Amino acid sequence: MGADRSEALFRILRTLAKSQTEDDLLTNLASELRSFGDFDGCDILLQDGDFLVLRATTSAPDYVARVKLGRGLGICGIVAASGKPLFLKSGAGTHPSFAECPEIDAVRESMAVLPLNLAAGLVGMVVLRSGERREFPAAEKRTLRELVDAAGHALDGFRQAYLSGANTNTLGALSEVTKTIASSPYLEEILQLLVNLTAQQFNYRVVSIRLLDAQRGELVLRATQATAKAYQRKPAIKLGESIAGRAIRENKPIIIRDVQVEEDYIGHDLAVEQGLRSMICMPLTIQDRPLGVMSCYTSDPHHFPPDEVKALETLAKQAAVSIENAKLQVRSTLMQEMHHRVKNNLQQVASLLRLQLRHGRYKSLDEAITDSLGRILAIAAVHDLLSREDLDHVGLRSIAESLVQHQQHSLMLPDRTIAFDIRGDDVHLNMTQATQIALILNELIQNAVEHGFHETVRGDIHVNVEERDGEVALWVSNSGDPLPEGFDRTTSSHLGLQIVESLSRALGGRFKLDNILGWAVAEVRFPRIGSE
Repeated sequence: MGADRSEALFRILRTLAKSQTEDDLLTNLASELRSFGDFDGCDILLQDGDFLVLRATTSAPDYVARVKLGRGLGICGIVAASGKPLFLKSGAGTHPSFAECPEIDAVRESMAVLPLNLAAGLVGMVVLRSGERREFPAAEKRTLRELVDAAGHALDGFRQAYLSGANTNTLGALSEVTKTIASSPYLEEILQLLVNLTAQQFNYRVVSIRLLDAQRGELVLRATQATAKAYQRKPAIKLGESIAGRAIRENKPIIIRDVQVEEDYIGHDLAVEQGLRSMICMPLTIQDRPLGVMSCYTSDPHHFPPDEVKALETLAKQAAVSIENAKLQVRSTLMQEMHHRVKNNLQQVASLLRLQLRHGRYKSLDEAITDSLGRILAIAAVHDLLSREDLDHVGLRSIAESLVQHQQHSLMLPDRTIAFDIRGDDVHLNMTQATQIALILNELIQNAVEHGFHETVRGDIHVNVEERDGEVALWVSNSGDPLPEGFDRTTSSHLGLQIVESLSRALGGRFKLDNILGWAVAEVRFPRIGSE
């Protein structure tokens, strides 16, 4: 439930990025709220004078704005009077206060009706419906309240941005954006609000934020309000190979009149596809220390007058302060949580040691200690990367590189020549998933070294990472000895592969091990969770 809740909150936040109008936002919110608990339908009604008006529904979109409910009527009237959610396990359609609307109420056995509040107070209702009897556990009730509250914040932010942007000048737009991002303590929320509100207020086609990975010398895309999947998946760019890197190096805005023909711009094809023309790339710095860049694109050639550039510079400074403050808050929180994580990891080490004791197939004490050492160092690698990377997220390729380095230094036999190659996306994982994947990678790499090159003395081991539609795929392949004829990991695998199987299931994923085109290929797939 915790992972579902975090993912649902993140998706609700992302609705701000992909919604161009209030109707779009409400439709997207209804869809996200319905899908969270696998409800059969979700309706959002907003107050308009003395009526609640249907503004979004997953059941009968043709009736949006055509269905009205009088003040105080129906189950919504009960919730409006009390200000508290109402959860009906069954018989919702026969409730004494139920207001009949055949077009959208065909599914009505159980129902959750929750008040939708903005800063100014009650503004409407969210109605979630199921066709079968449904229990509402306390944890689900709490989560539904949180999600509806988040939906209210999203609607409030959209309205505030729209109202202030409809008839304000550049300074007014600047004030609204800086005020909004300064009110949030969360880095992901700050970045998403920043790109969305900046695009709305300044009428830009696309706004994106890249944060600096100083260790790799790369700028990594962290937020954009562009809805195109191709744009959202733009890879990291090297500092020395990009206009964004030039903005950081020179610590000043860089303006490009037309990105479709600019030689130094990376991604001409995507710019043409998305209809991007002029760009201003604004460095985000604090005390002359670069944090990243904000890139703003227009759909037509644009001059970027001095007052607009000045406003964006001021906005960039405020954004940098908010980003740094959010990072400091995250680091403070992580320090408070570190003892809890260390305890959990020590318990995990203890569990692994117990597994080894029960397994009892080691030829020597040295062999058992070496296996234990590898697993403990895999967990340690995650903590080391956590201290150097993005506070509460760790790159999967970084984990692989750290583990490969350890294997090369400690486990390679002197008569073996094995080349390692790590490819693919540097998918960022939260602490829990990173630790589990580190243990999985440790076992798969060690298995490839020990069993893939038992007879073969020369070859390659490839580690490939890919993320697609929220699912992460991880392959560890070796060109050495093939798997034995008729190999069945469920009956003949050793402790390491049993650990991989168990951890893959714990991630909600799956594990396969096969001979493919002359290579022994281990594959793990699992859904990525964006936050703790």
